[in-house]
Amino acid sequence: MEANTRACVAYVVLRLISKKESSDVYDYTQGRHINIGGTISESNINVFDYSRSAHFGGSGSNGCYDLFDYGHSSHISLEIKGDQYSGYDYGSSCHFSGVVNGNQTSLYDYGNGSYFQYSLYTL
Repeated sequence: MEANTRACVAYVVLRLISKKESSDVYDYTQGRHINIGGTISESNINVFDYSRSAHFGGSGSNGCYDLFDYGHSSHISLEIKGDQYSGYDYGSSCHFSGVVNGNQTSLYDYGNGSYFQYSLYTL
C-alpha cells in the first residue's frame, strides 16, 4: 500500500473509532505530521490530504466502507468492528488490518509485511 494511502486509512479509522476531530495524523514511519481535513460520519467520508493535494473518501454503513483514493486512483474496502479494522487496497492488491488504542493505531500492511504506527492530533 502507498504510504499516503495508508496514512489516510489510519486517519479515517482513528476519527471513526475515537469520534474525535483532528487536523492531522502523525506517521511514525515517515516521521512527520500529515495534514488531512474534512468531514467524517458513520455514512460518509470526505477528506483531503493536503500533503499531496488529493481527495480521499466514500460511503458506508454498519461499519463497512467503500473508499476511493483519488491521489492514486485506487479503491479501498474497509470494515470496522469495535476498535479493530481490516480491509483491502485494490491499488496494491493487498490486505491490511489494525487496532485503535485511544488516539493511536497500529496498522499491519500485508503487502509490505510490516506494522505502521499512527497518532491522531486531536483538537
